[in-house]
Amino acid sequence: MRLQKQKTREVGGKKYFRWTVVIPPKKIVELGWDEGTELESKVKKERLVLKRARVKAAGN
Repeated sequence: MRLQKQKTREVGGKKYFRWTVVIPPKKIVELGWDEGTELESKVKKERLVLKRARVKAAGN
């Protein structure tokens, strides 16, 4: 896996960035994730934990 920094825009001389974690396709398949899968994240004892987000049903 790799952490990448991407410049999203520059406004008034100030640069704005976002960070992207590149996950190997094999891991995505193992997890059963697809493009657009909503994820939750939290930091636990210096580790980043990602999991599929619970999707609320419409009208709830």
